Amino acid sequence: MASYFKKPNTEDEPKIMRAPLPRKGEVIGIIEQRLGGNKMMVNCLDGKSRNCRVPGRLKRKLWLRPEDVVIVEPWELDDTKGDVLLKYKTNQIEWLKQQGHLKDEKSEF
Repeated sequence: MASYFKKPNTEDEPKIMRAPLPRKGEVIGIIEQRLGGNKMMVNCLDGKSRNCRVPGRLKRKLWLRPEDVVIVEPWELDDTKGDVLLKYKTNQIEWLKQQGHLKDEKSEF
């Protein structure tokens, strides 16, 4: 067999890359519990716990589990609810912790 079947050598460490930060009116949150369907309880960094949903356009793109870090956009009329806009990857979470945007697990809230 020829060597073109071998995979190229890749580094084991994921590269730390910049992560998108929340814009005006958006908050970083950590998923606490899935409630079924496209709804979940999210602990936001502003101290509130919100009942959030995944909009239909993102429903099949975002696979969310408890302890995932996400960006939440609170609703204008009801501040206890919101929409999940983005899920951070593990290397983006590390970058957020290094920059001070996200606290360590020991002192999260």
